[in-house]
Amino acid sequence: MLKSIFKYSIITLGLFSLFSCSDDENGTARVEVRLTDAPADYEEVNINVENVRLNLSSDESEEGWKDMEGVESGMYNLLELTGGVDALLANNELPAGYLSQIRLVLGDGNNLVVDGTEYALSTPSAQSSGLKINLQQELLDGITYKILLDFDVAKSIVEKGNGGYSLKPVIRAMAEAQTGAVLGQVNPVVQSMAYAIVDADTIASAATSEEGIFFLRGLEAANYKVAVVPATDSGYATVEEENVEVTIGEVNDLGVIDLSEL
Repeated sequence: MLKSIFKYSIITLGLFSLFSCSDDENGTARVEVRLTDAPADYEEVNINVENVRLNLSSDESEEGWKDMEGVESGMYNLLELTGGVDALLANNELPAGYLSQIRLVLGDGNNLVVDGTEYALSTPSAQSSGLKINLQQELLDGITYKILLDFDVAKSIVEKGNGGYSLKPVIRAMAEAQTGAVLGQVNPVVQSMAYAIVDADTIASAATSEEGIFFLRGLEAANYKVAVVPATDSGYATVEEENVEVTIGEVNDLGVIDLSEL
């Protein structure tokens, strides 16, 4: 971690390609999906999570579905996920845009325990198409979102006439932005690095694009100093913007930042 802005002048041109902006026209957002539960009168309720799918279309079209990468598949005892405890299912970077629906796809072996006895838990729709949950959340470029799937077990378990149990899930999805971001553009357009600083610590950095735009993403709520450092051979001096406020779920647009010649 860089500790002082006085070290910025030694940044080499090689770093500009390392930290260059994404070619994605709309940018990206980060989405983490977590599972939690409300209390219920069972000893265990175990579900086998196989996959998490997201519908990234605003009109809920079938073409919008996308499998999340790196899903933490396996058995989850929902009754261990109460009292503010949750489990991370997946954490992906996605195109900024819209998230309309989530599907939680379950595998075999789902069960619950009542009075020390284990019962199979039938979940027909969850194992074929998955449990579909509506969300309707805009995804802003540079923002991290926490999607909490709140599984109400007490309302979701149905006792059948033959003594068995089935799962008719009642799940509420809540989206909560976790970070903010800072946007700006240098004038004239010269290769530059931008840094978000709190006290003496550099929290984030980004290179300018071909249009001179920089985007500092994934920032916690705080007041930052933003330092824009042109390449050493550009002939322009470092510019510092003080008291740049970052608010969760918002992008602070600094507009055009004019550079001064050395």
